[in-house]
Amino acid sequence: MKFVDRIEESKRLRQVLNVGKATFTVVYGRRRLGKSTLITRTLNESDVYYSADQTEAGLQREALAKIIASIIPGFDKVIYPDWNVFFDTLNDRATQKFTLCIDEFPYLSGSSPDLPSVLQNKIDSKRLKFNLVICGSSQQLMYGLVLDASSPLYGRADAILKIAPIKVPYIQEALGVSTIEAVEEYAVWGGVPRYWELREGYSNLREAITGNMLSVNGTLYEEPLKLFKDDIKDIVKTATIMSYVGMGAHRLSEIAGRCGEIATNLSRPLAKLISLGYLTKEIPFGENEKNSKKSLYKISDPFMNFYFQFIIPNRSFIEIGRISPILSDLDNHFSDYVGDYWEKLCRETVSGNEIDGITYGMARRWWGNVSKDERIELDVVAESLDKKYLLVGECKWTTKENSDRLFAELKEKAEKLPFAKGHTIITKLFLKNPPVGTQTNVLLPDDMQILIRK
Repeated sequence: MKFVDRIEESKRLRQVLNVGKATFTVVYGRRRLGKSTLITRTLNESDVYYSADQTEAGLQREALAKIIASIIPGFDKVIYPDWNVFFDTLNDRATQKFTLCIDEFPYLSGSSPDLPSVLQNKIDSKRLKFNLVICGSSQQLMYGLVLDASSPLYGRADAILKIAPIKVPYIQEALGVSTIEAVEEYAVWGGVPRYWELREGYSNLREAITGNMLSVNGTLYEEPLKLFKDDIKDIVKTATIMSYVGMGAHRLSEIAGRCGEIATNLSRPLAKLISLGYLTKEIPFGENEKNSKKSLYKISDPFMNFYFQFIIPNRSFIEIGRISPILSDLDNHFSDYVGDYWEKLCRETVSGNEIDGITYGMARRWWGNVSKDERIELDVVAESLDKKYLLVGECKWTTKENSDRLFAELKEKAEKLPFAKGHTIITKLFLKNPPVGTQTNVLLPDDMQILIRK
């Protein structure tokens, strides 16, 4: 698959590796995001890349020494009793600056708890002749090893790159699909390059879902559990919470009730899932996150959202090889599912962006009562940074919408908002296809792709 995006990450990594002195760089992020590919594309032939495993320390030193021998002949002819001797010898024998990358660093430190302290001493000495890059997929372990104030390596990094999912425009480039198809594909695979590679091997989205997830032998059939193992101890509770949220339990009381737990017992696992990027806590526009009693928990990662909505509830069918009911469920509900993601994409695109010359702050949904008998919901609400304008938007992932009717309904709702006074209201429609009626202030997938790239 074509290598896309990662422009800023590649630029930053090259910059830090090409300065005059030896540097220490940390790269981390969840599995499958292309960290290793990013690094190996940046390194050259005189650099060393080593992916650690879970074997004992002596075997790891031996394996790494063999790789280093490709640039320092004979380096593997010695038995190194510990990491201190290993790195001292490497530094002594280095005749020119190069880069040493240790991927899956938590595996290495797991077999050698003293390794972070050893590296701290080498870095603090200011005598290293080579760049050191450490990389890891366990966000929790990488944080504890490098980013926590109690870690020996804390504050030593010259650069820290947290690799995030790739944005939606690049899936269109990678898979060669239309802008509408890109939104649908992203709603299933998210911004994870490895999933895009797996999708590329099939002729269409339906076949890719079937081959990768609707079979016990599918590559992604157990994927969430594998990801949880990197960062979470209680995988059963985590999968249970994600399952209930995926099936529609969004309030804390609902999640707790279905889990059979006291709500306060879920505060820590929910916070953990939010910190890892799997859940998000949604509150209405204008409300204080700490004080709001209207908080909703949603699955933030598209792949996880798809998995816990369509795969988990149907695992029994998959186990016995009968997927027709699942495909029927997909056919009936996929458009609504993509519509929910389209709403989220629209809010993310508006947030901090300039639209028609106006720059907006964070966009959110709003829901609530505007009178004793009337409750309204709005898909997108954002205030301009100068506090003069209020953008109010409606999102539809359907065809042949009547824009004149939608604008009239949207304007009526906007005028009832309790915080609308003193603002100039800007109404926008975010639609899948061109509507019947007024085309002004209508944003389609093509328009959104341009805005996202800003």
